[in-house]
Amino acid sequence: QVQLVESGGGLVQAGGSLRLSCALSGSTASRYSMAWFRQVNGQERGFVAAIRSRGDTHYTDSVKGRFVISRDNRKSTVELQMNSLKPEDTGVYYCAASSTLILSNVKNAGAYGYWGHGTQVTVSS
Repeated sequence: QVQLVESGGGLVQAGGSLRLSCALSGSTASRYSMAWFRQVNGQERGFVAAIRSRGDTHYTDSVKGRFVISRDNRKSTVELQMNSLKPEDTGVYYCAASSTLILSNVKNAGAYGYWGHGTQVTVSS
């Protein structure tokens, strides 16, 4: 059974940086496309960034140039480096994984079958 565990959230001032990490266990990480989604005040989870099993990366427009997603298959981890943080980046960040993700579904939360429990990121103004 695949399990995902996020870490690295916290409180930071606007303009600061945070690094989120997601550890995958229960299977071989290289088989999975991984992504980060953000949920604010119980709203629908919104796509932030993804890195597919073949290594291509994708970002929502609001984080391009500020966030970088990367993976280390030897450590079975995916990380999200968040720079120049803004108050609107605040939310619960969830790690997600899929072994069957196709390009057209990268930003679709329903395409991911495995989810972590989330980590809170709060950016103060």
